[in-house]
Amino acid sequence: MAASSKSNARSVREALTAGTNVKEKGPPVADGILSVTPDTPEVVEWRSRSALDAAETTSTYLNDENDEDGPKPHELYGKFTWKIENFSEISKRELRSNIFDVGNYKWYILVYPQGCDVCNHLSLFLCVADYDKLLPGWSHFAQFTIAVVNKDPKKSKYSDTLHRFCKKEHDWGWKKFMELSKVLDGFTVADTLVIKAQVQVILDKPSKPFRCLDPQYRRELVRVYLTNVEGVCRRFCDDKRARLLWAKDEAGKFRDFWCGLAPEQQRKLLTERGEVILKGVVKQFFNEKEVTSTLVMDALYSGCKQLEEHSRQYMAGKSPEGPPLVVIKADRNTLTLHGDIMEIADRATRDFIPAAKDDNKPSDGLALRSGQEDDYRRDTIERDEKRLAELGRKTVEMYVIAHVFAEKLEIAYREAEALRRQDLLILEEFEAQKAEDIKRREQAEKDKEKKAKKKERMKQKKEAEKAKKDAEEAERRRQEEVRRQEQERKAREAAAAEKKRLEEAAAAMQQQNAAKQAQARAEKAAAASARAVEQPRQAPAPTTSSQPEASRSAGPQPAAQRKQQAQPPVPQQASSRGEAARASPAQAAAAAAAPSSQAPAAARAPPSAQVAASGAHAHTHTHQDDSSSTASSTSSRADGGGSDSRGSQEVGTVRQARGGEPGSDSGDSGDSRAELEEEVAG
Repeated sequence: MAASSKSNARSVREALTAGTNVKEKGPPVADGILSVTPDTPEVVEWRSRSALDAAETTSTYLNDENDEDGPKPHELYGKFTWKIENFSEISKRELRSNIFDVGNYKWYILVYPQGCDVCNHLSLFLCVADYDKLLPGWSHFAQFTIAVVNKDPKKSKYSDTLHRFCKKEHDWGWKKFMELSKVLDGFTVADTLVIKAQVQVILDKPSKPFRCLDPQYRRELVRVYLTNVEGVCRRFCDDKRARLLWAKDEAGKFRDFWCGLAPEQQRKLLTERGEVILKGVVKQFFNEKEVTSTLVMDALYSGCKQLEEHSRQYMAGKSPEGPPLVVIKADRNTLTLHGDIMEIADRATRDFIPAAKDDNKPSDGLALRSGQEDDYRRDTIERDEKRLAELGRKTVEMYVIAHVFAEKLEIAYREAEALRRQDLLILEEFEAQKAEDIKRREQAEKDKEKKAKKKERMKQKKEAEKAKKDAEEAERRRQEEVRRQEQERKAREAAAAEKKRLEEAAAAMQQQNAAKQAQARAEKAAAASARAVEQPRQAPAPTTSSQPEASRSAGPQPAAQRKQQAQPPVPQQASSRGEAARASPAQAAAAAAAPSSQAPAAARAPPSAQVAASGAHAHTHTHQDDSSSTASSTSSRADGGGSDSRGSQEVGTVRQARGGEPGSDSGDSGDSRAELEEEVAG
């Protein structure tokens, strides 16, 4: 099996100069004899009657100005023979052929008799000469075949490859081209090793299919790789056929969609621009690492030419084959599907590429390579080229059909289906919404009725609760009114009892005051009589020094003090009556409620009333127990100068509490007090 690898120029130079002095280095020396392999008359004849090139005589599609003036594939092709004599006696690590020109580029062949980085193998490489002197960014795209010829042509060793040469990859070939042990098995005749090389420079075009190979070189490769090319085309068609099954599965809906379109819309959907199709074809099938890509590209190029020629003849009414599936209009640079769309889809989903008609005798690619072909094999070569052209045409038709269906028809159909489904969904949603609205209205009516019933029940319940509360409130007010009337009755009774008690207390106090005043007048009269009796008896004594000192020590008494001493004692009962009069009506009512118990009444009275009552009670006991009341009456007069009026006001307050009844007690009290003041002053 052939294996591709790269050879480093530096390692090559080091190997060439291994074991020699640096001063002996110079330009590489060619080994052996390199000659151009001449074309035979048969090759010239085959080039003129190639089946792939027959359609190019009338079709101008895919041609441009550069194609007219530029080099043709046979001008970029060269084949050479390199003979290395005394091969077994060569001790060099590598052998280099003379430089040869192909496609205006310089090349040479490099051989490692003992292997390059491997052992016991013959290594062969095709190299670009003077690669370091070329312009920056250079690249040569080439397909080449190298063969080591055996004395039996059928045993010769051939290897084909495709490579884009550049500065980093300026050599390409096989490290293990063949084992050294096999080289001596018929590959050297008279110790001469014969190496043949075929080099095809390719001017690739990424925008449209292009011719790659010289007819002679293509004829040789077709016989070897036709099965591979057919496998590539068949796999592509099978893949696209599987993707077109949707049109057959949904034939009814798709036909309805298609019939619903206007003729102008149908033509627009069936037509695609030429540059889109052609660029897609190149991108799909051309692979720089696959040796069969050049054959496939030649087949596609020939297929486009045949379709354009068939379309032109059909539109001119001269086509003997009937209408084509794909019509190429070169003047408009468009490709259009022709015919019934459902029939096209049905044909595309069947076996699009028919099986090849094989002959009875097996093909022999090595015999073709060695040039030992008879008339039978010439017919086989022509049949293979026609098969290659048919594969190219069918592949282009399938690509156009698949592209139009996938990129245009299916998209438009899916969009229409999406819109139709969207309309159906909208209609379903509308119907569902309508049903939901009806259901919602019915539910709303039910809820409204239920709510009304609930509201009525709540209203009745509230009215019952309100009636109950009103009854309870009326009962509470009635009870409060009864309690209030009872309290008022008790208050009136307490007020009447208190009034009675106060009247009785006032009468008792008046009696006591009258008795005290009479007693005081009697005492004063007795004292005055005693002083009157004693004054004549006592003679006036001389003034001693002690009297002035006592007088001075005593000092003069203030007039206010003398006046207070001269005033008669104020009865304590009046003060007690005044304090009692200042008590609140509530306390009076409480006192009236318990007239027999004086202590509880005093406890319920305010603190001031309690103090006044206790003072009056103490004063009463003092007058009853103490016989020397002069000093106390004097102090009472001194301290109570203003209490008489206050006492009279308090008595008046008590009288007002009793109802403001006028009595003779106030006049008697005022007369007795006035008499007492006159006696004191006298």
